[in-house]
Amino acid sequence: MITVLAGGVGAARFLRGLVLEVDPTTISVVVNTGDDTIMHGLNISPDLDTVTYTVADAIDPERGWGLANESWRVMESLARYQDVKPDSSTAAGTWFNLGDRDLATHLYRTARIAEGATLSTVTQEIARAWGLAFNMMPMSDDQVATKVDIFENGVASTISFQEYFVQRRHGIPVTGVEFVGATTAQPTFINNLHTSEAIIIAPSNPIVSLGPIRALSGVDAALTFNRDRVVAISPIVAGSALKGPADRMLVELGHEASVVGVARIYAPICSTLVIDQQDEALQSAVEREGMKCVVADTIMRTPQITQVLARKVLQAVK
Repeated sequence: MITVLAGGVGAARFLRGLVLEVDPTTISVVVNTGDDTIMHGLNISPDLDTVTYTVADAIDPERGWGLANESWRVMESLARYQDVKPDSSTAAGTWFNLGDRDLATHLYRTARIAEGATLSTVTQEIARAWGLAFNMMPMSDDQVATKVDIFENGVASTISFQEYFVQRRHGIPVTGVEFVGATTAQPTFINNLHTSEAIIIAPSNPIVSLGPIRALSGVDAALTFNRDRVVAISPIVAGSALKGPADRMLVELGHEASVVGVARIYAPICSTLVIDQQDEALQSAVEREGMKCVVADTIMRTPQITQVLARKVLQAVK
Protein backbone atom coordinates (compact mmCIF):
# COMPACT_ATOMS: atom_id res chain seq x y z
CA MET A 1 0.00 0.00 0.00
CA ILE A 2 1.09 3.58 -0.70
CA THR A 3 0.01 6.57 1.37
CA VAL A 4 0.24 10.07 -0.05
CA LEU A 5 0.03 13.17 2.15
CA ALA A 6 -1.54 15.82 -0.03
CA GLY A 7 -2.42 19.46 -0.31
CA GLY A 8 -4.08 20.93 -3.37
CA VAL A 9 -2.85 21.60 -6.89
CA GLY A 10 0.68 20.13 -6.76
CA ALA A 11 -0.48 16.98 -4.99
CA ALA A 12 -3.39 16.57 -7.38
CA ARG A 13 -1.11 16.78 -10.41
CA PHE A 14 1.27 14.25 -8.89
CA LEU A 15 -1.59 11.83 -8.31
CA ARG A 16 -2.50 11.96 -12.01
CA GLY A 17 0.81 10.27 -12.72
CA LEU A 18 0.86 7.97 -9.71
CA VAL A 19 -2.43 6.32 -10.70
CA LEU A 20 -0.89 5.54 -14.10
CA GLU A 21 2.14 3.92 -12.50
CA VAL A 22 0.49 1.70 -9.86
CA ASP A 23 -2.89 0.12 -9.23
CA PRO A 24 -5.03 2.98 -7.83
CA THR A 25 -6.69 0.61 -5.36
CA THR A 26 -3.34 0.34 -3.55
CA ILE A 27 -3.20 4.10 -2.92
CA SER A 28 -4.55 6.02 0.08
CA VAL A 29 -4.52 9.80 -0.24
CA VAL A 30 -4.68 11.87 2.95
CA VAL A 31 -5.80 15.40 2.11
CA ASN A 32 -5.38 18.62 4.07
CA THR A 33 -8.65 20.02 5.41
CA GLY A 34 -7.23 23.00 7.28
CA ASP A 35 -8.36 25.13 4.31
CA ASP A 36 -11.98 23.99 4.66
CA THR A 37 -14.53 26.73 5.11
CA ILE A 38 -18.25 27.45 5.19
CA MET A 39 -19.58 29.85 2.58
CA HIS A 40 -23.27 30.54 1.95
CA GLY A 41 -24.00 27.86 4.54
CA LEU A 42 -22.14 25.25 2.46
CA ASN A 43 -19.31 22.98 3.63
CA ILE A 44 -16.44 23.57 1.21
CA SER A 45 -13.29 21.43 1.10
CA PRO A 46 -11.03 23.05 -1.51
CA ASP A 47 -8.12 20.59 -1.42
CA LEU A 48 -10.36 17.52 -1.44
CA ASP A 49 -12.21 18.90 -4.45
CA THR A 50 -9.05 19.90 -6.30
CA VAL A 51 -7.69 16.37 -5.95
CA THR A 52 -11.03 14.88 -7.04
CA TYR A 53 -11.51 17.08 -10.09
CA THR A 54 -7.89 16.85 -11.22
CA VAL A 55 -7.57 13.07 -11.11
CA ALA A 56 -11.02 12.77 -12.71
CA ASP A 57 -9.72 14.97 -15.55
CA ALA A 58 -12.45 17.53 -14.89
CA ILE A 59 -10.38 20.39 -13.46
CA ASP A 60 -10.14 23.78 -15.12
CA PRO A 61 -6.58 23.54 -16.49
CA GLU A 62 -5.95 27.30 -16.51
CA ARG A 63 -7.07 28.12 -12.98
CA GLY A 64 -5.94 24.81 -11.46
CA TRP A 65 -9.13 24.72 -9.36
CA GLY A 66 -12.84 24.34 -10.06
CA LEU A 67 -14.39 22.57 -13.02
CA ALA A 68 -13.64 23.00 -16.70
CA ASN A 69 -16.33 24.64 -18.85
CA GLU A 70 -17.85 26.17 -15.74
CA SER A 71 -20.52 28.89 -15.63
CA TRP A 72 -20.89 31.54 -12.93
CA ARG A 73 -24.55 32.59 -13.01
CA VAL A 74 -25.10 32.14 -9.27
CA MET A 75 -22.09 34.32 -8.37
CA GLU A 76 -23.20 36.94 -10.88
CA SER A 77 -26.70 36.93 -9.42
CA LEU A 78 -25.40 37.30 -5.85
CA ALA A 79 -23.86 40.62 -6.84
CA ARG A 80 -27.39 42.08 -6.92
CA TYR A 81 -27.52 41.97 -3.12
CA GLN A 82 -24.20 43.65 -2.36
CA ASP A 83 -25.68 47.13 -1.91
CA VAL A 84 -28.53 46.11 0.39
CA LYS A 85 -26.86 43.77 2.87
CA PRO A 86 -25.77 45.18 6.27
CA ASP A 87 -22.06 45.88 6.71
CA SER A 88 -21.85 43.21 9.40
CA SER A 89 -23.36 40.51 7.19
CA THR A 90 -21.39 37.79 5.40
CA ALA A 91 -24.36 36.96 3.17
CA ALA A 92 -24.00 37.06 -0.60
CA GLY A 93 -20.22 37.31 -0.60
CA THR A 94 -18.70 37.00 -4.04
CA TRP A 95 -14.97 37.12 -3.27
CA PHE A 96 -14.86 33.31 -2.98
CA ASN A 97 -15.97 32.12 -6.40
CA LEU A 98 -18.10 28.99 -6.64
CA GLY A 99 -19.03 27.77 -10.12
CA ASP A 100 -22.55 26.60 -10.88
CA ARG A 101 -21.58 22.95 -11.46
CA ASP A 102 -19.12 22.99 -8.55
CA LEU A 103 -21.97 24.01 -6.24
CA ALA A 104 -23.48 20.55 -6.66
CA THR A 105 -20.52 19.00 -4.83
CA HIS A 106 -20.85 21.44 -1.93
CA LEU A 107 -24.62 20.97 -1.74
CA TYR A 108 -24.18 17.20 -1.55
CA ARG A 109 -21.41 17.39 1.07
CA THR A 110 -23.39 19.81 3.23
CA ALA A 111 -26.60 17.77 3.13
CA ARG A 112 -24.81 14.51 3.96
CA ILE A 113 -22.93 16.06 6.90
CA ALA A 114 -26.22 17.53 8.16
CA GLU A 115 -27.61 13.99 8.08
CA GLY A 116 -24.81 12.87 10.40
CA ALA A 117 -22.34 11.40 7.90
CA THR A 118 -18.66 11.95 8.66
CA LEU A 119 -16.46 13.90 6.28
CA SER A 120 -14.57 10.64 5.59
CA THR A 121 -17.76 8.91 4.47
CA VAL A 122 -18.89 11.81 2.31
CA THR A 123 -15.42 12.14 0.76
CA GLN A 124 -15.45 8.49 -0.27
CA GLU A 125 -18.92 8.89 -1.76
CA ILE A 126 -17.86 11.91 -3.79
CA ALA A 127 -14.71 10.14 -4.96
CA ARG A 128 -16.74 7.15 -6.16
CA ALA A 129 -19.18 9.46 -7.96
CA TRP A 130 -16.23 10.86 -9.92
CA GLY A 131 -14.88 7.41 -10.73
CA LEU A 132 -11.80 7.52 -8.51
CA ALA A 133 -10.48 4.11 -7.50
CA PHE A 134 -8.04 5.14 -4.77
CA ASN A 135 -8.96 5.62 -1.13
CA MET A 136 -9.29 9.34 -0.46
CA MET A 137 -9.34 10.47 3.16
CA PRO A 138 -9.67 13.84 4.84
CA MET A 139 -6.87 14.23 7.37
CA SER A 140 -9.47 14.29 10.16
CA ASP A 141 -13.22 14.16 10.64
CA ASP A 142 -12.79 16.86 13.27
CA GLN A 143 -12.55 20.52 12.38
CA VAL A 144 -9.10 22.07 12.04
CA ALA A 145 -8.80 25.67 10.85
CA THR A 146 -5.65 27.19 9.41
CA LYS A 147 -5.28 30.77 10.63
CA VAL A 148 -2.78 33.22 9.21
CA ASP A 149 -1.18 36.06 11.17
CA ILE A 150 -0.62 39.07 8.93
CA PHE A 151 0.71 42.62 9.14
CA GLU A 152 -1.31 44.88 6.89
CA ASN A 153 -1.29 48.68 6.75
CA GLY A 154 0.59 48.83 10.02
CA VAL A 155 -1.89 46.62 11.85
CA ALA A 156 -1.38 43.01 12.99
CA SER A 157 -4.35 40.65 12.72
CA THR A 158 -5.29 37.01 12.32
CA ILE A 159 -7.48 35.88 9.44
CA SER A 160 -8.69 32.61 7.95
CA PHE A 161 -6.60 30.90 5.31
CA GLN A 162 -9.18 31.60 2.59
CA GLU A 163 -9.27 35.29 3.47
CA TYR A 164 -5.49 35.34 3.07
CA PHE A 165 -5.28 33.12 -0.01
CA VAL A 166 -8.35 34.14 -1.99
CA GLN A 167 -9.68 37.45 -0.73
CA ARG A 168 -6.26 39.08 -0.36
CA ARG A 169 -4.71 36.94 -3.14
CA HIS A 170 -1.89 35.87 -0.77
CA GLY A 171 -0.27 39.23 -1.43
CA ILE A 172 0.42 40.37 2.14
CA PRO A 173 3.27 39.40 4.49
CA VAL A 174 2.66 36.50 6.86
CA THR A 175 4.05 36.67 10.40
CA GLY A 176 2.71 33.36 11.70
CA VAL A 177 0.48 30.37 11.00
CA GLU A 178 -1.58 28.36 13.47
CA PHE A 179 -3.79 25.29 13.12
CA VAL A 180 -6.73 25.77 15.45
CA GLY A 181 -8.12 22.49 16.74
CA ALA A 182 -5.22 20.35 15.55
CA THR A 183 -4.10 19.24 19.00
CA THR A 184 -7.48 17.64 19.78
CA ALA A 185 -8.56 16.53 16.28
CA GLN A 186 -8.17 12.82 15.62
CA PRO A 187 -6.22 11.84 12.49
CA THR A 188 -7.91 9.34 10.19
CA PHE A 189 -4.76 7.68 8.85
CA ILE A 190 -2.20 6.75 11.53
CA ASN A 191 -2.62 3.03 10.82
CA ASN A 192 -1.96 3.71 7.12
CA LEU A 193 1.42 5.19 7.98
CA HIS A 194 2.45 2.03 9.83
CA THR A 195 1.24 -0.39 7.14
CA SER A 196 2.35 1.40 3.96
CA GLU A 197 5.30 0.28 1.87
CA ALA A 198 5.86 3.89 0.86
CA ILE A 199 4.72 7.20 2.33
CA ILE A 200 4.90 10.07 -0.15
CA ILE A 201 4.79 13.73 0.83
CA ALA A 202 3.39 15.34 -2.30
CA PRO A 203 4.79 18.59 -3.75
CA SER A 204 2.57 20.86 -1.67
CA ASN A 205 3.23 23.91 0.50
CA PRO A 206 5.18 22.60 3.53
CA ILE A 207 3.66 25.23 5.82
CA VAL A 208 -0.08 25.44 5.06
CA SER A 209 -0.74 22.24 3.07
CA LEU A 210 1.39 19.70 4.96
CA GLY A 211 1.63 21.68 8.19
CA PRO A 212 -1.98 21.01 9.26
CA ILE A 213 -1.56 17.27 8.63
CA ARG A 214 1.67 17.15 10.64
CA ALA A 215 0.09 19.19 13.46
CA LEU A 216 -2.39 16.40 14.24
CA SER A 217 -1.57 14.36 17.32
CA GLY A 218 0.73 11.41 16.64
CA VAL A 219 1.41 12.14 12.98
CA ASP A 220 5.01 13.36 13.22
CA ALA A 221 5.80 10.55 15.65
CA ALA A 222 4.45 7.98 13.18
CA LEU A 223 6.32 9.56 10.28
CA THR A 224 9.55 9.61 12.29
CA PHE A 225 9.10 5.95 13.24
CA ASN A 226 8.65 5.06 9.55
CA ARG A 227 11.17 7.63 8.27
CA ASP A 228 13.04 5.19 6.00
CA ARG A 229 9.85 4.74 3.97
CA VAL A 230 9.00 8.44 3.71
CA VAL A 231 9.93 10.35 0.54
CA ALA A 232 9.04 13.97 -0.22
CA ILE A 233 8.93 15.90 -3.48
CA SER A 234 10.11 19.48 -3.22
CA PRO A 235 7.46 22.06 -4.18
CA ILE A 236 10.27 24.60 -4.62
CA VAL A 237 12.12 24.60 -7.95
CA ALA A 238 15.06 26.94 -8.55
CA GLY A 239 14.06 29.00 -5.52
CA SER A 240 10.43 29.51 -6.53
CA ALA A 241 7.05 27.87 -6.08
CA LEU A 242 5.48 26.79 -9.35
CA LYS A 243 2.08 27.91 -8.03
CA GLY A 244 0.99 29.70 -4.89
CA PRO A 245 2.85 31.57 -2.15
CA ALA A 246 5.05 28.78 -0.73
CA ASP A 247 8.34 30.50 -1.60
CA ARG A 248 7.35 33.86 -0.09
CA MET A 249 5.75 32.22 2.93
CA LEU A 250 8.88 30.18 3.65
CA VAL A 251 11.01 33.34 3.71
CA GLU A 252 8.47 35.34 5.72
CA LEU A 253 8.42 32.62 8.38
CA GLY A 254 12.19 32.33 8.66
CA HIS A 255 12.94 29.45 6.30
CA GLU A 256 14.99 29.31 3.13
CA ALA A 257 13.07 29.26 -0.17
CA SER A 258 15.14 26.50 -1.73
CA VAL A 259 15.30 22.73 -1.82
CA VAL A 260 17.74 22.99 1.10
CA GLY A 261 15.13 24.90 3.08
CA VAL A 262 12.56 22.22 2.26
CA ALA A 263 15.06 19.53 3.34
CA ARG A 264 15.50 21.19 6.74
CA ILE A 265 11.73 21.17 7.30
CA TYR A 266 11.28 17.53 6.30
CA ALA A 267 14.53 15.91 7.48
CA PRO A 268 13.20 14.82 10.92
CA ILE A 269 10.33 12.85 9.36
CA CYS A 270 11.56 11.97 5.89
CA SER A 271 14.58 10.04 4.58
CA THR A 272 14.56 11.12 0.92
CA LEU A 273 13.90 14.37 -0.94
CA VAL A 274 13.23 14.44 -4.68
CA ILE A 275 14.37 17.69 -6.28
CA ASP A 276 14.12 19.07 -9.80
CA GLN A 277 16.93 18.91 -12.36
CA GLN A 278 17.30 22.69 -12.11
CA ASP A 279 18.46 22.22 -8.50
CA GLU A 280 20.95 19.42 -9.18
CA ALA A 281 23.82 21.61 -7.97
CA LEU A 282 22.21 21.59 -4.51
CA GLN A 283 22.05 17.80 -4.22
CA SER A 284 25.02 17.57 -1.88
CA ALA A 285 23.66 20.43 0.26
CA VAL A 286 20.40 18.53 0.67
CA GLU A 287 22.32 15.40 1.63
CA ARG A 288 24.21 17.36 4.30
CA GLU A 289 20.83 17.90 5.97
CA GLY A 290 20.69 14.15 6.58
CA MET A 291 18.54 13.07 3.64
CA LYS A 292 19.07 11.07 0.50
CA CYS A 293 18.52 13.24 -2.56
CA VAL A 294 17.09 12.13 -5.89
CA VAL A 295 17.18 14.39 -8.96
CA ALA A 296 14.29 14.16 -11.42
CA ASP A 297 12.06 16.19 -13.69
CA THR A 298 9.49 17.41 -11.16
CA ILE A 299 7.66 19.88 -13.42
CA MET A 300 4.47 17.94 -14.06
CA ARG A 301 3.58 19.23 -17.51
CA THR A 302 1.72 16.08 -18.56
CA PRO A 303 0.41 12.96 -16.79
CA GLN A 304 3.02 10.92 -18.67
CA ILE A 305 5.93 13.05 -17.38
CA THR A 306 4.39 12.80 -13.93
CA GLN A 307 4.19 9.01 -14.24
CA VAL A 308 7.95 8.90 -14.71
CA LEU A 309 8.36 11.11 -11.64
CA ALA A 310 6.09 8.78 -9.65
CA ARG A 311 8.24 5.81 -10.71
CA LYS A 312 11.40 7.51 -9.48
CA VAL A 313 9.75 8.50 -6.22
CA LEU A 314 8.71 4.90 -5.53
CA GLN A 315 12.14 3.57 -6.50
CA ALA A 316 13.65 5.92 -3.92
CA VAL A 317 12.12 3.97 -1.04
CA LYS A 318 12.86 0.45 -2.30
